[in-house]
Amino acid sequence: MEQLVETSLFNRDLSWLKFNERILMEAERNTVPLLERIKFLSIFSSNLDEFYRVRMPVLLALEKLSNKEDNDIQIDDNLLSTANQLISEQQQRYGKVLKSDLIPLLKQNKINLIYGQPFPAEIQKSITRYFLSQVMAFLQPVYVNANTNFFPSNNELYFLITLKKKEDAEVVILNIPSNQLPRFYKVETGDEIFIVFLDDIVRFHLDRIFPEGEVTGCYSFKITRDAEIDLKDEYSGSLSEQLEKQLLKRDSGLATRFLHQPGIPANVFELLKKLFNLKKANRMEGGQYHNLKDFMGFPVNQPKLSNQNWPKICNTDLIDGSLTEAIYKNDIIVHTPYQSYDSVLRFFNEAAIDAEVREIYVTLYRVASDSKIVNALISAAKNGKKVTVLVELKARFDEANNIKWAKKMKEVGVDIIYSVTALKVHAKVALVKRQTGNRMRYSGLFATGNFNESTAAFYTDHILMTANKEMLREVELLFIFLAKRVKPTSADLIKFNHLLVAQFNLQQVFLNLIDREIEHAKQGKPASITIKMNNLEEKVLIDKLYEASSAGVKIEMIVRSICRLIPGLAGMSENIKVTRIVDRYLEHGRVFIFHNLGKKDVYLGSADWMNRNIYRRIEVCFPIYNEQIKREIIDIIEIQKQDNVQAICIDENMNNIPVKSGGAPVESQHDIYELLKKA
Repeated sequence: MEQLVETSLFNRDLSWLKFNERILMEAERNTVPLLERIKFLSIFSSNLDEFYRVRMPVLLALEKLSNKEDNDIQIDDNLLSTANQLISEQQQRYGKVLKSDLIPLLKQNKINLIYGQPFPAEIQKSITRYFLSQVMAFLQPVYVNANTNFFPSNNELYFLITLKKKEDAEVVILNIPSNQLPRFYKVETGDEIFIVFLDDIVRFHLDRIFPEGEVTGCYSFKITRDAEIDLKDEYSGSLSEQLEKQLLKRDSGLATRFLHQPGIPANVFELLKKLFNLKKANRMEGGQYHNLKDFMGFPVNQPKLSNQNWPKICNTDLIDGSLTEAIYKNDIIVHTPYQSYDSVLRFFNEAAIDAEVREIYVTLYRVASDSKIVNALISAAKNGKKVTVLVELKARFDEANNIKWAKKMKEVGVDIIYSVTALKVHAKVALVKRQTGNRMRYSGLFATGNFNESTAAFYTDHILMTANKEMLREVELLFIFLAKRVKPTSADLIKFNHLLVAQFNLQQVFLNLIDREIEHAKQGKPASITIKMNNLEEKVLIDKLYEASSAGVKIEMIVRSICRLIPGLAGMSENIKVTRIVDRYLEHGRVFIFHNLGKKDVYLGSADWMNRNIYRRIEVCFPIYNEQIKREIIDIIEIQKQDNVQAICIDENMNNIPVKSGGAPVESQHDIYELLKKA
């Protein structure tokens, strides 16, 4: 169990909640287009749901541990209450921006979101027709008593209904079928648009659902449950089969939150608490509507209320003949989502049909639901190529999709490798071996994000296409090791001279690179480090950054989400600046730049500096040797360092502080797009 009270580190969970506050800030900003602000409300809600599924079980366990008299681990007694207070404050801000700002602005644009209000008379007939023809088919009322054999599904929506039938009182749970039907129903009358919640459509027709009694109360609720899956190395048999069994149990895990509309009678809540094992759950009173992550499907599409469209830049369209032949001549880099992902798809498609291709190797962590890449791999296997795919079945919330694709590939002869249960493979690498005469030629991909064409549309990532034989030979050695399905027993098991691979040399090389900058600073020479990542937690590397700051190394960090490093403290981190950028795209690429007396070393990769990435995963970071690409990466990061529109600074108290603008506005994502268009 990690120690939580450390003067040199922010708490990771509170930092995560402060990141979600930064998402909420975008919904509050009146310079963001109206429909985009609604999307940020959706993202905030989705993030909070994940927090309750993944992190709240940890906080509940720590709270229990801190109350034990024989506990010798130092834990912040107020952590759970502080987290709850932060969440409560953010929820208040959420409700305010939605009801006071966004709903009135929608109305000004003739879009009427019916939120806690009666249906206007002119739309009632249309709503009733929809209820009778579509909604009613999915309703499944459950009458509750001490022997009820019913368990609410995780994070799904329900009404708790109190019903009076003659002299008897009944309690009924009624599903709101938002998992089968859209959450919102749109009615257009003339130039007015009305948007109504599915919840309200069901609520409006309760007299039709329960004609035999009087509805005396109707309260919306949902239960959020622990998402952790318990896999042990000693499991025998197929990992995919064991995982499928565990997935069936996920939605019946420990309840971490009971979120409900106010007013539930005390005796009714006591009944629910016993039936659904809610004793340890955070009981939270919310509004009338839950699962507002469904705002992502808000059924209005008006360009004037949305972000300006940025057409994808096609950077490899001018390549005649084989893309692989072009890669043999020079490295190519793709910056998604600014640049089209088609060139990555083209890489796999060409490999699938090229008669000279003998072998294909790839790691898959999160696969698109209708993956063109996997279909290309299936075609390659059918075309007689040896295809080896490492499928990470334990990618949280993508397990079922990954299992589905692994089965399909296995059916056509693809060699499927599953990682050992306690070690995830998070690396993003691909290798193609092509035989031309007696010569075996290598080409491959190194990426900061998943090989997933769906997420590539809104994740900022970098994909390097290279024929560097030494780097790709190291990828081949890594696949040979992964096929053995064992944990590394020694960092020297494989000698990596180019790649940085977690469990082997990644942490040590980064420590060495920081030490080199420290030495230069001590000698009075220029020394600086620039790092961009999603999350920063791991204490050894953070302490080394503190040491570098104390030695005079200038450190600039762009950390999107969790950041445990405390910047700006005299004597410890006064030379460290941390910014966070939130904009239309999700910042996802990991970039590491070390000054090296002006001969800058640039690495990209899959690894955040989190405990899980450093100690419990296979990650790959890779050097950029091509000088033109290196300059391009540095230019992109320099633009982000100058952002004074979408960037905030994290201060020594973990607050999100807007960057003070000393000149012309710099909106980094827009400026990067313009830079790449010119390139």
